[in-house]
Amino acid sequence: MSDKKFTNLETKAIHAGRVGDPSFGSLATPIHQTSTFVFDNVQQGANRFAGEEAGYIYSRLGNPTVRELEQRMAALENTEDAAAFGSGMGAVSATLLANLQKGDHLVASAALYGCTFALINHKFAQFGIEVTFVDITNAEEVEAAIQENTKLIYFETPINPNLVCVNMAEISRVAKKHNLLTVMDNTFMSPVLQQPSNYGMNLIIHSATKYLNGHGDVIAGIVCGGAEQIENIKLTTLKDMGAVMSPNDAWLITRGLKTLSVRVERHCDNAEKVADFLDNHSGIKQVYYPGLKHHPANHLVGTQMKRAGGVIAFEVDGSFDDAVRFMNNLKMCRIAVSLGDAETLIQHPASMTHSPYTPEERAAAGISETLIRISVGLEHVDDIIEDLEQALKVIQIKAA
Repeated sequence: MSDKKFTNLETKAIHAGRVGDPSFGSLATPIHQTSTFVFDNVQQGANRFAGEEAGYIYSRLGNPTVRELEQRMAALENTEDAAAFGSGMGAVSATLLANLQKGDHLVASAALYGCTFALINHKFAQFGIEVTFVDITNAEEVEAAIQENTKLIYFETPINPNLVCVNMAEISRVAKKHNLLTVMDNTFMSPVLQQPSNYGMNLIIHSATKYLNGHGDVIAGIVCGGAEQIENIKLTTLKDMGAVMSPNDAWLITRGLKTLSVRVERHCDNAEKVADFLDNHSGIKQVYYPGLKHHPANHLVGTQMKRAGGVIAFEVDGSFDDAVRFMNNLKMCRIAVSLGDAETLIQHPASMTHSPYTPEERAAAGISETLIRISVGLEHVDDIIEDLEQALKVIQIKAA
């Protein structure tokens, strides 16, 4: 269960859910790097397998280091419990498959992370699970897509990669009216900037690879939600499909959480300045960042979202080749397909993260050939802007 003792998120990120080390009193979370756990006797082993006695059995079924991370994340997301996975996609697939079966239907956003879209649009058909993709920002369209066999609504906000934002209260209203489960990906915001449970979301997914860890050295996922829902996931698709998190990765993420709040604030500070620079540059056609006044969801900043986050999408004023040339001429910003790291990372969705989409599907999701996504890092913002500016000059000189 989540730790309710602490009120402030910054304190929860350091102290909540602590399992501790009763043997030696270690301040740092111990890494219980073990595959199995020893029983005092056969009866104790039998009791634990029967669920009649608390305790650990085998690290695929639970581990103290992983458990501390789960409890801390539940506290940060204001949910009853959480489950940790070996990847963000492990969390997505296990959460959805624990709540869907043959003959079921889900409503999903037309724009999603590329692998999530591929799973829902291509793989689920093999299991007899139907999907309708919608403009998730239009509550009427969402409601119109609901069928008798609809079980859940799935979306991200902000949406990867074009930073479209969804009013969670509106989605919650529709879901509750039709008794549907809501599953929402909160990776781009982290609990520092957005807590979906406060807006009625049932299950909240994170790619813990990103802001939660923050250092680019872990692949992991988390899902937070009600105790019964999390137990269902753990006893079925996590246990039996086996996308479990290693104790070492859990330790790295728990360590990363201690600085999550200060890192996210710096990401936001830098991103706001970078977005303003791009928005006023003649070489940029369009900037998509909720923190800008002209963004359609700017009104959600300060209400649903504390701040606008550290990710920006923008379109170069030119061709596909111009977008490629711009990226290839960057000197400090790294071409890489992640986000939330200390380094500024930049990528081209159409040819990278969203390549599983067909050109028609990308167009429907608002992902153009010149769209670029940048995860603004923790470097000095002047250095980030200087690098972007010199690369933009290259394509402008070429155009002239």
